[in-house]
Amino acid sequence: MTASVAAGIDDAVASNTVEADAAYGKVMRRIVPFLCIGFMTAYVDRVNVGFAKLQMLSDLRMSETVFGLGAGLFFLGYILCEVPSNLLLIRVGPRTWIARIMLTWGLLSGLMTVVHGPIAFYVVRFLLGVAEAGFMPGVLFYLAEWFPTGRRGRATALFMIGIPLASVVGGPLSGAILTGLSGVAGLAGWRWLFVLEATPPILLGLCTFAVLPRSIPSAAWLTEREKTLLARDQTLDHAGHAPSDFAAAFRDPTVWLIGAIDGALLLGLYTVAFWFPTLLRDAGVHETLWIGLLTAAPHAAAVVAMLLNGWHSDRTGERRWHIVLPILIGALALALSPLAHHNIVWTVAIVSIANAGILGALPPFWTLPSLLLRGAAAAAGLALAGSIANIAGFFATFLVGWLKDLTHSTTLVVLIFAAVLVVSALAVLGVPRAPRPPGRRDI
Repeated sequence: MTASVAAGIDDAVASNTVEADAAYGKVMRRIVPFLCIGFMTAYVDRVNVGFAKLQMLSDLRMSETVFGLGAGLFFLGYILCEVPSNLLLIRVGPRTWIARIMLTWGLLSGLMTVVHGPIAFYVVRFLLGVAEAGFMPGVLFYLAEWFPTGRRGRATALFMIGIPLASVVGGPLSGAILTGLSGVAGLAGWRWLFVLEATPPILLGLCTFAVLPRSIPSAAWLTEREKTLLARDQTLDHAGHAPSDFAAAFRDPTVWLIGAIDGALLLGLYTVAFWFPTLLRDAGVHETLWIGLLTAAPHAAAVVAMLLNGWHSDRTGERRWHIVLPILIGALALALSPLAHHNIVWTVAIVSIANAGILGALPPFWTLPSLLLRGAAAAAGLALAGSIANIAGFFATFLVGWLKDLTHSTTLVVLIFAAVLVVSALAVLGVPRAPRPPGRRDI
């Protein structure tokens, strides 16, 4: 090959890369922030009950066990409807189904305002899980239709920082609502909390059709050249031998393993999300506004960890150790957290490290199912893994509440969950490597 020909090829590759970077940057700016905000509101409506608990339990005369069961019933509804939801997503299209999910969960979250006893609490929490089922796997499926494997870690990270951002924003906001609106118009502060925080997902659901395109060809803000580049990358990314039929996901033991690993992550995640406000109160913080402000710290740390880990994982093309090491760091910090009992500074610091480790592992972790499965199997695999994982969400809420009533301490359950996280980190090494089509880096 002559030097002039080689130089011409290098110039073409460089030009193509620059064009692709510009095209993916445009996609990232146009669709991912909207989905991130949607996930943020979903998570606020899922865990704001942890703040409402500070006033709700005494108002409704409910025990910690009743609260833990009610909070956990969300996950039962979620588990039962996750796979059916993604079946319907394939049938009606991701955009339509994502809009439906946002609208219904917003309306049901607002119904918490009229709860007056345990039975109504159980019913509304269960239905909220039914309504929200399929949102996260549906969005991950949608993102996989836009971003190839090598670029998906950053997109997934930007979407999933909605989890910690929900607490960075929602924590101080919830504390302010509980304090500032208590008694206004004859409503308790926790009732105002559900009214106000149910509104954003309803508005986002109505805006979905204007913001999210159905597919690459329907994106009016992309040029024809950009559409061609993105479509080409999708074709290359799908060139492996991963199964694409829906039933393949249920036959694949790797999907079950991924679900079990994610379940372990959720044990740690929901322990922080649902019980950290209570831990702060036990450490001596009694003002709900200050509790709301302090809960933002662990989640701000998680935002940084998720973005850096997702970016670095894409940059290096490595996935496994970007999952394993953060989980081990999170497990160690969670195990040490009982030592900080009654010390506010150490409680916030250790929980921040635990939360950053656990959540920091999520962006590279959720690239794994779509590396191993394609088409309908990817939708089914994401949903099935999510269903398996959310069984842990139920136990994280119910078990902590039951053991807290029994032992008046969360130490035992935190140590158990930390041990489960260590096992899950080791299990990540057992996830098989994906086939490597031309140009794809290994996981």
